[in-house]
Amino acid sequence: MADPIEPSTSSSDPNSIPIPTAILHPRREPFEHGLLTIQKLIFNDPVQALTPLKQKFASPSTQRVDSAALAELLQISFDHSRLVLETLASVLHSESDPLVTALPDDVDSIGADLRDLILFLYIQSYKRLLPRSHKDSAAVADVWPSMSAFDGYLSALSPLQLVRSNSRRFMPSQADEEAHQLSYLQKHLANILSLLSEHVEGESEDSLVLTMEGFEHLGFLIQFGDKGSGGVPLSQAAPFFANSDPDMPAAPVPVSQVHDWLLQTIASSLESITEKVSAKENGSPSGSDQDIAMADASPSSAKASPSARSPCFVEGVSKSSYVKQASDIKSSSVKVINCHDSTIYILAPLRYAIIYGCSDATIVLGAVGKAVRVEHCERVHVIIAAKRVCIANCRECVFFLGVNQRPLFVGDNHKLQVAPYNTYYSQLEEHLTEVGIVSTINRWDEALSISVIDPHDSLSHPAGVSDAQSESATCLDPDQLTNFLQKSLSEIKQMLREAPLEENWKRELSSALHVYFKDWLYGKSIISIFFVKFIFTFPYVVVFIIVYSRL
Repeated sequence: MADPIEPSTSSSDPNSIPIPTAILHPRREPFEHGLLTIQKLIFNDPVQALTPLKQKFASPSTQRVDSAALAELLQISFDHSRLVLETLASVLHSESDPLVTALPDDVDSIGADLRDLILFLYIQSYKRLLPRSHKDSAAVADVWPSMSAFDGYLSALSPLQLVRSNSRRFMPSQADEEAHQLSYLQKHLANILSLLSEHVEGESEDSLVLTMEGFEHLGFLIQFGDKGSGGVPLSQAAPFFANSDPDMPAAPVPVSQVHDWLLQTIASSLESITEKVSAKENGSPSGSDQDIAMADASPSSAKASPSARSPCFVEGVSKSSYVKQASDIKSSSVKVINCHDSTIYILAPLRYAIIYGCSDATIVLGAVGKAVRVEHCERVHVIIAAKRVCIANCRECVFFLGVNQRPLFVGDNHKLQVAPYNTYYSQLEEHLTEVGIVSTINRWDEALSISVIDPHDSLSHPAGVSDAQSESATCLDPDQLTNFLQKSLSEIKQMLREAPLEENWKRELSSALHVYFKDWLYGKSIISIFFVKFIFTFPYVVVFIIVYSRL
């Protein structure tokens, strides 16, 4: 898809508004990492709730809102106010905003830009897309706070059973989710623009205009092109701001004009996305997902996406060891989905990461500069170096954390443990610096727990549960904390690739390595250590043993 925006007009209607040929996309980050389960932030009428915030801080001298002012205005605790600012900073579209670059001790005083904060608080009413198998999805997908009868059934399932009960073929694709997010924005566009707009002095109350600066803040929610936050500025895509003189402020535009143009642009983009989804479901070769289609349960199916805004998927890895390094990943985000009984390494500098629906696995993330979300996992050991992490609906997992912000626990968690980050690889320090993680700050043991009920997800409403606090994590017994070693991985994999063996024997050897390596990780017995070292030193002897045992 070309990045330049080339307006096109309808020849049959001389008054039609020019619509860009490039598709308008919702920014995924606010919807994937920016939703908080704080009940006081879920507004039945967002315009009525947020107008006082706009009025209080709208003057040029008070365009930023600090933690104390936000806590007072929204009647939330200071911890929750700080959480709002930290979460907003992790999903902002502008890397130059002072909140993004603020040191941890300065976040409270620097505060958030009023317009970004309003958009962030508005979308807290967003509800995630339900699995396609849900018969009433159209009726309940964008309704708050109603719940369906389906919730009572799912609440009896464990997090992993819940994921497996909705197999991959029923789960929303990236295109499905993108269409759902665009539809949400389409429905709420008038309200969003009214909160960003200004009154014309001397005109009636209905005379609202939008400045070019205010319009640019819509970049928090939408974007053109495939290069994420580095794509085309919104003002350059809009016909009413595109040719503005950079040395002179552009004249404000009536909100009605902006509204009409955006509605048409969203409708055009939705039509294009729907056509692609339909073509894919009908088996058309040209109907592939606009991202990489998630593949079925195979380590070889984990692919890097072709553009910066498309995540790299590692999906369906089972009973195997899997390694991704910086040179293997062309995207700024990674999704590890439905991986089981495996050891997975993502040793690269990233902005975002999601781990979803995994079990009985060890997952190592190198350096994630924005946010990590771990959801619906069981018996997983996760080793993370990141700025912030959110853990939701997990059971019997251990998290080895190197985090600059307090770990956030939400949803229906059980028997979780936390410990400090416990591994190292040769490029770790370089990657930490590249993504902006402060290596001297680790708040792994300062967990923050909020609501059990996730108002954004109809699948995680435990039946009959009030707004109780999510179960927090306990600290791992220091006697059980050991270093996680991984320095021989690349050498072993290279040796295996170069071994003069048939492919089926290589697979058997790889499987044997994984089994004994896992025994060592969990058992740590002298025999396991000796055997692993023996494998590393004499791989061809192991091949002989495997082959001989099958004769």
